[in-house]
Amino acid sequence: MTHDDVLALMEAIGIPYAYDHFAEGESPDPPFICFLYPEEVEFGADDTVYHTFNNLDIEVYTDLKDPELEARVETVLKEHEIFYHKSEVWIEDEKMYEVLYEMTV
Repeated sequence: MTHDDVLALMEAIGIPYAYDHFAEGESPDPPFICFLYPEEVEFGADDTVYHTFNNLDIEVYTDLKDPELEARVETVLKEHEIFYHKSEVWIEDEKMYEVLYEMTV
């Protein structure tokens, strides 16, 4: 999956997004998404890398728990046949929920 393919996923979800973070003072009101590639995974043998994959994190930020938005994100991922792991945390300092989708693309 290319970076352009990932951007198409973000567009399909339909809320503001940025790679890694929004610039200082430019963060929109929630909900919004930050996505990033925290790690690359190589497939290889005999001292040769044959193919690389990116781990992709999609971080969905909301003021309140939003099951409908989560369902929309999950529908887009399923439509693209992407296997994901989901977790959630309350960020006290920001007073926001982060729902994290982790996958390899």
